[in-house]
Amino acid sequence: MHIDAAAFSADWVRAWNEHDVDAVLEHFDDEVVFTSPVALKVAPQTGGVVRGKAALREYWTAALAGIPDLRFTVERVYQGIDTVVIAYRNQNGGLVSEVLRFNDAGRVVEGHGTYAPADTAS
Repeated sequence: MHIDAAAFSADWVRAWNEHDVDAVLEHFDDEVVFTSPVALKVAPQTGGVVRGKAALREYWTAALAGIPDLRFTVERVYQGIDTVVIAYRNQNGGLVSEVLRFNDAGRVVEGHGTYAPADTAS
């Protein structure tokens, strides 16, 4: 399996900047597991671990509702064997990394939003 990290990140950031959650989710497996300290704040019942595409849609939709000016700028993209890491700045200038693991079908099965300790509120 080979993921084109540059093409994926370009599509990913375009979808986020258009606030198109469904376009972002097109790349995710139905059984995806996603972790984020922001998920813990937006959806505390998850414990910061969102399981399944439907739950991820709910979380991201709720998060977007609270951040109407959301905008990402990709700083760097890293390619692994079955992973892509997108380092970006959010609308507040906070540096964030999204670590995404893909299955053989090219769908994200695991993701982790990671923040500098001072930026978890962003």
